[in-house]
Amino acid sequence: MMLFWRRPSFLLLLYSALAVGASLHAYLRGKKSETSPYTHYNNFLIFRQSYFHLRDGKDLYQEYPTEHWDYYKYSPTFALLMFPFAFLPDWLGLILWNLTNALLVWTAIYALPLGEGIQAKVLLFCAIELLTSIQNSQSNGLMAGLMVWAFALFERKRFIWGALMIALSFHIKLFSLILLSLLLFSPERWRAGFYTLFWIGSLALLPLIHIGPTELLSLYRSWIHLLSWDYEGSVGLSVAGWLRNWFGLTPPKPLITLVGLTLLLLPLVRKELYQMQEFRLLFLSSLLIWSVIFNHKAESPTYIIAVVGIALWYFLKKRSLSDKLLAGFVFVFTSLSPTDIFPPIFRQKLVIPFALKAFPCIIGWVRIGWEMIRKQRTQVEGI
Repeated sequence: MMLFWRRPSFLLLLYSALAVGASLHAYLRGKKSETSPYTHYNNFLIFRQSYFHLRDGKDLYQEYPTEHWDYYKYSPTFALLMFPFAFLPDWLGLILWNLTNALLVWTAIYALPLGEGIQAKVLLFCAIELLTSIQNSQSNGLMAGLMVWAFALFERKRFIWGALMIALSFHIKLFSLILLSLLLFSPERWRAGFYTLFWIGSLALLPLIHIGPTELLSLYRSWIHLLSWDYEGSVGLSVAGWLRNWFGLTPPKPLITLVGLTLLLLPLVRKELYQMQEFRLLFLSSLLIWSVIFNHKAESPTYIIAVVGIALWYFLKKRSLSDKLLAGFVFVFTSLSPTDIFPPIFRQKLVIPFALKAFPCIIGWVRIGWEMIRKQRTQVEGI
């Protein structure tokens, strides 16, 4: 008899409850303070209002302080795709938005070629991190789900749909273009690459539903300008932030990214292992973590993407004591450190200054890369 916590129905209920509960909690808390006009679900308002700004021909990449704080930083296409949430009451739109994020992760993990027990363990390991993301009404669950779905569909040789997942994620956050490296595993990589470019281009033109070509081109220029300006001002919870906080080092961001990209792709010299499903899953794990720890804008809610990668690596097979300690390190300092389990003074004096949310994932990423380089041609248990 299957344990209840391994049942897909239980995990579906758990992820749905997290999304609905976090949404209602944020909505019912109202304004951040008596003097602040902003809500606890500000990110959702940024996303939702971007649709109205697009529809009305406004510049998406300006400040709108009467509606929300901070800038909208995603593509014009993403603004259009917020249409299903745009006309709903705040409470309902927020619930559906967070459910979309949570359930895409749930479906993506079950789409992977893993045993049902492994899938359940991955989802349970990631649950708290997912909660951190949806409490901030962020899009990172969506990103994690799309990235994993791209891999799962390529594994099934459904290249046109896997390419669509890459294109959709690209129009949310540009770093997901690194998913193109998955094409190296397929003999039909050129066809899959063509599909990806086709979907990226087609989605890029979707806002023409509401605006003309000149206005759309102006929006893309404004987006590029905002991203270039934003790139200079932050290191986030990333390798760059860790180097600065621990060692006082501030190497150029392009150099850090280049080194990280080289190390990410280095295990792919092992072409004789491309046919091993375990090797491909390890690369997916590495890729998910890389996309966060080398992202100069990585925040605490972004780490649902990286934690999915850590969980996939850890539960693939039986692990050594050092692997178990590393997974525990990730769970405690990456997933639990933003919660009330950690006293605020501990977070302020230790976790944040020493980038302890990022550090375990950095170590985990290095561990996975080393494992891939030294990998032998053995088949993993339970896949």
